[in-house]
Amino acid sequence: MTGPSPQSIHDYARVAQQRLHADIWVYLADGDSAANRNALADVHVIPRPLQNVKGGNTRLTMFGQELEHPILLAPIAYQRLFQTDGECASAMAASAQGTQIIVSSLASQPFNEITKAADQPGCGKPWFQLYWQGDRKKTLSLLHRALDAGLSTIMFTVDAPVKVASLQLPQHIQAVNLESSDAPVSSTSMVFDGWMAQAPTWDDLDWLRAQTNLPLLVKGLLHPDDASRAAESGCDGIVVSNHGGRVLKNAIPSLLALEQIATRIAGRIPVLFDSGIRSGQDVYAALAFGANAVLLGRPYIWGLAAEGALGVARVIRLLRDELEMTMALTGCARLTDINRECVVRILSSVHQNDQIV
Repeated sequence: MTGPSPQSIHDYARVAQQRLHADIWVYLADGDSAANRNALADVHVIPRPLQNVKGGNTRLTMFGQELEHPILLAPIAYQRLFQTDGECASAMAASAQGTQIIVSSLASQPFNEITKAADQPGCGKPWFQLYWQGDRKKTLSLLHRALDAGLSTIMFTVDAPVKVASLQLPQHIQAVNLESSDAPVSSTSMVFDGWMAQAPTWDDLDWLRAQTNLPLLVKGLLHPDDASRAAESGCDGIVVSNHGGRVLKNAIPSLLALEQIATRIAGRIPVLFDSGIRSGQDVYAALAFGANAVLLGRPYIWGLAAEGALGVARVIRLLRDELEMTMALTGCARLTDINRECVVRILSSVHQNDQIV
């Protein structure tokens, strides 16, 4: 890459847009919810000078894995669209930065190649994001392929049963780990009798829980009743997410759902946050509202498009440095010091009832 190296998240976005074909950039930006960003922007931190934070750190343990910080890489499909090394580059960068990538069911490289790229001393195995495959047999087959390749900690995404591609994939880019399948056909409603006829239900979640003893998280919940039911079903974690605004327009911003879900879960299982993270201060805000960790999405793909594995690693490091600086200036030496009393919400850009009814 010619010119100076990007120095900020915004630099990486600018370089990525310059390097990517216009159609691919539009696909990446699709659904990027201003409401998610506004909700995070409305959170203001409270400085606490004179606090002793010497020796502070951002380390945590999640599902038996030691992580250097709470910033994980969200599952994003078809990463070879953005850079030829694709998911392997992202996995390598995640391991180098002491965190994990969650590998998408729609990865554009074989699972075993991704796990090999992530294999570094002291690092746990990458996690796996599971999409329902229309029926239990196909879903279990995909899960076994992922686990046989060394992926771990299953993140079952339940909020995107209707997938409408906004980009015609190049011939050399495909979901290489999936079995081929026909699109649903219905003579009545394509949604209710087509897509939704193949969508998972609570019974399917119970069935999936019984198929494995590995940690199982459910991604895509926004209502506290659903979070409670997932916990009661034996799930090991919740991911509060509106899919980055890509599935349902005007879905409640993830941050506005987070506090209620974290309160309802009350520490029984970890709660992760997804959708809209752009800075270390955003990470801090999510932790203050009850998250144990966050998933980083588009920004690491900007890094991937700009500088490959190095760009992903630098994006992660930028956010971690911002998180550490925010913690230090607000008197928080450990992640567990961050709580609701560390922030205030000033509704300058979001004016809606936070309560889900």
